[in-house]
Amino acid sequence: MQEMELRIIHINTDDIRRKLNNINAIKVKEENQINNIYDFNDRRMLNAKGYARIREVKDILNSRTLAYMTTKKLLSQEKYKIMEECEVLIDNGEEGKRIFESLGLELIESIKKYRESYKYKNTLIEIDINDKSYCPFPYIEIESSYEGEIIEVVSLLGYSMKDTTSKTIYEILEDDKGLKGI
Repeated sequence: MQEMELRIIHINTDDIRRKLNNINAIKVKEENQINNIYDFNDRRMLNAKGYARIREVKDILNSRTLAYMTTKKLLSQEKYKIMEECEVLIDNGEEGKRIFESLGLELIESIKKYRESYKYKNTLIEIDINDKSYCPFPYIEIESSYEGEIIEVVSLLGYSMKDTTSKTIYEILEDDKGLKGI
């Protein structure tokens, strides 16, 4: 699967929720996540803007716990970030960990995140609030297979395409750290 996405960072979450409600976006997810990022010890996947991940999800809307095993690889980062994603639901995170480790991958970092996801037409809008020690500001991800819908959603949320970024979260955090150092 390929996903076309972009982010808007440093958002006001209450304002975004109000606007999503105003456009009748449907809440499809509310969850707490632990994202365990794996790579080889030379960081070749992350250096190529890809990674392997075990995501453990506490699904608040449906009162269940799920685990996903995922690999992502950056295909393009021009106007949108386009990733190739392979993902499968697994019985538990420990089993996925053992598989990744048997392939020579090691745990690089563990990231805790709260996520709310909304659907508008064929587009997914996700509000992400990470553990502040990892990412100190909330942001939204807008994902779709339809460029016109992405542009429409950006506008409906009160932004322009100039307010968006196709950078990875690692690049955004590095930029943000650099701005604070000035």
